[in-house]
Amino acid sequence: MANVNWRTINVDALDPDSPANFDLSSLTPAVAPVATADVQALAGQIRQLMRGGDNEGALQGALENPPYGADDRGKEVHLAAVIEILQSIRQSDMSPILQRIYSAPGGSEALDVLMKYIYKGMAQSSTVSATRNITPQATGFSQIHSRGGGEGGGQAMSVLLSWHEKLVEIAGPGSIVRVMTDRRTV
Repeated sequence: MANVNWRTINVDALDPDSPANFDLSSLTPAVAPVATADVQALAGQIRQLMRGGDNEGALQGALENPPYGADDRGKEVHLAAVIEILQSIRQSDMSPILQRIYSAPGGSEALDVLMKYIYKGMAQSSTVSATRNITPQATGFSQIHSRGGGEGGGQAMSVLLSWHEKLVEIAGPGSIVRVMTDRRTV
């Protein structure tokens, strides 16, 4: 008999019910491609609503049409519009607006989309400030500026954290789990 090392045989590859033989593409929902120009037009409509004083309508419009199929530039444009909306709403108006969105048809999904944008905004502001505040020194070490950067990133993070707090109060912690497990990205 031939020398076969039985410990190196992948038995999962031989089992048809094994997760190794499962097509992972079936887990990702199909999304329609969206052109960047369409996303920019939507962002323009959202900003027009904001200029008209309808911040709640602008937020609902942004959350009802997330550009899942857009390229990175389109997603950045829409993220900027959503963050601009969030920053324009006063803290005392956050809970009533979220409550009205939640009670509307499809409100839970809209709040999950908002949670995605909050997390994406938090990730974006932390990477921007981390790359901008490092100064190389002649000693070979880098100087990291933690105070007085002047970029205003702390204020944006504070707004996003306030929205996160209010959103978890209304939608519950299940929204966080749904956002973390959803494969569609904003």
